[in-house]
Amino acid sequence: MYLKYFYDTSLAQASYMVGCQATGEAAVIDPSRNIEDYLQIAREQGFRITGAFETHIHADFVSGVTELARRTGATIYYSTEGAENGGYEWNQDLPLHGVKHGEDIYIGNIKLRALHTPGHTPEHVSYELTDGAAADRPMGVFTGDFIFVGDVGRPDLLEKSVGVKDSADTGARQMFHSLQQFKEYGDYMQIWPGHGAGSSCGKALGAVPTSTVGYERMYNPAFQPTDEQAFVDFLLDGQSEPPTYFAKMKEVNKQAMTPLAEIPAAVEMQGTGDDVAALAEQDHTMVVDTRSAAAFAMGSIPGTINLPFPGSFAEWMGRLADYEADIYLIADPADHHQLRRILTGMGMDRLKGFFATSVVASASNLRTYTNETPKQVEERRRHNDVQILDVRYQDEWDQSHVPDAVHVSLQQLPTRTDELSTEQPVAVHCASGKRSAIAASILQNHGFDVINVEGGFMKWKKDQLETTS
Repeated sequence: MYLKYFYDTSLAQASYMVGCQATGEAAVIDPSRNIEDYLQIAREQGFRITGAFETHIHADFVSGVTELARRTGATIYYSTEGAENGGYEWNQDLPLHGVKHGEDIYIGNIKLRALHTPGHTPEHVSYELTDGAAADRPMGVFTGDFIFVGDVGRPDLLEKSVGVKDSADTGARQMFHSLQQFKEYGDYMQIWPGHGAGSSCGKALGAVPTSTVGYERMYNPAFQPTDEQAFVDFLLDGQSEPPTYFAKMKEVNKQAMTPLAEIPAAVEMQGTGDDVAALAEQDHTMVVDTRSAAAFAMGSIPGTINLPFPGSFAEWMGRLADYEADIYLIADPADHHQLRRILTGMGMDRLKGFFATSVVASASNLRTYTNETPKQVEERRRHNDVQILDVRYQDEWDQSHVPDAVHVSLQQLPTRTDELSTEQPVAVHCASGKRSAIAASILQNHGFDVINVEGGFMKWKKDQLETTS
């Protein structure tokens, strides 16, 4: 048997290839839309990809099962459990096989048994793996977004992202019962999760790629509650706001997205910084500057948004997503390929072009913003010379915040700037300074005089300045 782990660091997404070396057949579990890596490994190993397995309707990336089916003829294996809550809506021209709990699927001598594990979503299935050529017992489970290292899948996405009323509580209770069944496995069973640290599909995912049932039984906090209500309270507490683009992913992954071969390639754009500024003023256009926050602060083209790459580029493209907008990126040419992969992996197919970072210097009207320490900002606050904006999440704000600050979480900021006054500078902060730098660029686009608070709220508290607690 052959087993290969793939990991997309930008989306913290894991996928797997299993292959039977005796028959030359292979399958991919939870493939991403950019399938070239799977095709390359299949060629190297002499495999024919015959199966593309879905654990559930994904919310955080575009599934690659339809891309694989179209390119290789692989059969799409998907859950028909929980369909009464809204299942798949596949094009029936695709090679499809709906699976039920307990069903066995063979890839050569490899057996994959579908296990209905609802909780993260109603239709979620995991796949138990048995190497039939060497053993008669399973060795592990592809758990998708059911069980992670140190965490389990969040049950609130259908309610928060799609608006399915009361589904968070229902999902948490389903998760509790799914876990009780899973705990019956022996300690040796391996766990191959669908995500790692940084994913928004859980609240405390570990950075270790795989685990075992025995280890999670001892150390995973979600494995500890034995009372259903205690588990529900634990699981629903502290879940962050889901990224905006999750709702779009839930929509497209029910069916399929446009084949990648039909998406026009983004072009290398020519022009001046003033041309970029004019482009940024157009309706339904998003121009993203991927330079560092420090470089952006010293000079940026009006109308552009600062999402540094690498770093949290993918997360904040997702949280600030506008799927109706044409996207242009200011980026180093060496990063273009990876940036394109990230956007297509999130279904942002309206990427029109790239500008080199050198275009910024040619703009005739560059903007700047200042960085000030918490103590400097507090001095301004005492003299009523500034308004403080907190762009952290709601749970962070609830724990503690600066008195009299305005609170608007970053992903809501583009549509809520009217809650601020243009008559005073806006001192914007987050926890450490990364989110506030993004917010600074958004505020500049709405005509505000901006100050970024260095070190954010953590530095504010470290300096023992006034807070609500």
